[in-house]
Amino acid sequence: MPVTMVYRLASKPDPLQTQIQPITHAGIREFDQLSVFSSRPPSRPTHSHCLSRALTATTPLHRSAHCVVFFFSDCYKKRLRATLFYFARPLQVHAHFLKKNKSLSLPFQILFANMSGEDAPVQQQNAVDQKQDSKPTEEPKTEVEPAAAGAADASAAAADAAAPATATTEKVPEEEAFTYRALVLTGYGGYDKVKLQVKKGKPSLKAAEVQVRVKACGLNFADLMARQGLYDRLPSPPVSPGMECSGVVEAVGEEVTDRKVGDQVMVLSRFGLWQEVVAVPANHTFLMPEGMSFEEAAAIPVNYITAYMMLFDFGHLRPNQSILIHSAAGGVGTAATQLCKTVKDVTVFGTASASKHEAIGQAGVTHPIDYRTKDYVEEVRKISPKGLDIVLDPLGGSDTHKAYNLLKPMGKLITYGAANMLAGQKKNLLAVAKNWYHQFSIHTLNLIQSNKSVCGFHLGYLEGETELISQALNAILDLYKQGKVKPRIDSTWHLEQVGDAMRKMQERNNIGKVVLITEPMPEEEKKEEAPVADKKKDDKKKDDKKKDDKKKDDGKKEEKKDDKKKEEAKKDEEEKKEEVKKEEK
Repeated sequence: MPVTMVYRLASKPDPLQTQIQPITHAGIREFDQLSVFSSRPPSRPTHSHCLSRALTATTPLHRSAHCVVFFFSDCYKKRLRATLFYFARPLQVHAHFLKKNKSLSLPFQILFANMSGEDAPVQQQNAVDQKQDSKPTEEPKTEVEPAAAGAADASAAAADAAAPATATTEKVPEEEAFTYRALVLTGYGGYDKVKLQVKKGKPSLKAAEVQVRVKACGLNFADLMARQGLYDRLPSPPVSPGMECSGVVEAVGEEVTDRKVGDQVMVLSRFGLWQEVVAVPANHTFLMPEGMSFEEAAAIPVNYITAYMMLFDFGHLRPNQSILIHSAAGGVGTAATQLCKTVKDVTVFGTASASKHEAIGQAGVTHPIDYRTKDYVEEVRKISPKGLDIVLDPLGGSDTHKAYNLLKPMGKLITYGAANMLAGQKKNLLAVAKNWYHQFSIHTLNLIQSNKSVCGFHLGYLEGETELISQALNAILDLYKQGKVKPRIDSTWHLEQVGDAMRKMQERNNIGKVVLITEPMPEEEKKEEAPVADKKKDDKKKDDKKKDDKKKDDGKKEEKKDDKKKEEAKKDEEEKKEEVKKEEK
């Protein structure tokens, strides 16, 4: 039975002398629960400090004790945060608001019990139904009994309200001791916006979920767009990106029958997988075949499912057909090329920079095209005058128009991205506007008369189609077991190197998949990278200085031009005046 200490805070606390009136005191040295009644929250940090100091200094609380705070008027987020911030030691705080329903997010272990009622003293407060916010641990709902005129009833009500949380406090030390690292997108912008942070507490494991210790994560082009705020399937920052990973099952939730601890799995999700530990639905995990590495497993889900469903579900790829694959050296491009080789006599046109032609040629591209120096439309027309059967378009904008015009009758255009919007580290509004200005649109009558089809594919919007995705991935894994497809890993990077990994992909320097590994970076490598990082910073400073100097020089040149123009204008005016004078004479 918890021993309760009840306090009532005066309605107008003095900034210097906070008056706390003890209602009951049984002479016990330690208390398991502290209940505080306040007609309004402290209005200043000084009040908050006095309140918290009185609560922690004058009240002997047990180590696992928790505090119940009742506010009978509206409470602002900053004020409550300030109140709890000054506590001398961690407390599990249950904040009850008796005026308005509010759900506040604070950096403390707090259970919010939101109640509705009129602004009144506790002795006159009518019975109210408490609506508790859902938490990962899913504590049961509680009710606050009607308060009587005496303080003893108020104390009993407070004890009843806090009782459900007593069971959860026993787990707090174990959860707080558990830490794991996670990459977090802190805001939209450059590579430095993705930061490595340490999180406390185990991810909550719900029914039908499994907990996975992540070994490797896949980096996709969508992650680069998400960093700039151009990907709509990622929630607003702060948030952990990552749509695919691989690892080992550490724990299984209730109702999970087809996964067990120790299973090696690959995971597909909308976001949140760039972490050392994740909790995901069991039907979003897929068993890894024997002999597959964690790096390969992290490279399969997004790229290969995308390529497979576009080629065989939308494209119905058949023997003796022709196809154009843009960015043939990228993750999806490599996967699509390998899958095309599983069908006889398919002619593959692939665009990539000249330095990658040998690699994509060995992978299965029949006609490599350097898009930087040549017009790929003309190159395709030279070899296939009638056009192509399938075009995979991840670019968008004007390239979608070109792709449609390259189709032969009964041809299929499958668009699955807008990479042309990505230009530079930060969002380039000009590139975005240009892409939208050249957005492809067509009338249905034109489609009928042209005998062509246009398809759109976005794996992020197939999140609920688990059966469809499972069928595709099972077919891909069968091809992997037969040795017909195998992910090409371009490079692996530690989580600490995520900025360099994103830079490599965004600058189109990769051939195959870029993979992040969760193994901590060795100290020796960190020491080796430190001078390189410093050099990069110095180079960046030099570049910035050069740019600034150039801007200054350009500004001076413009000033000189303006001065020259002014002088010329003055000369012209003087000449005109002289001419007028001559005419008058």
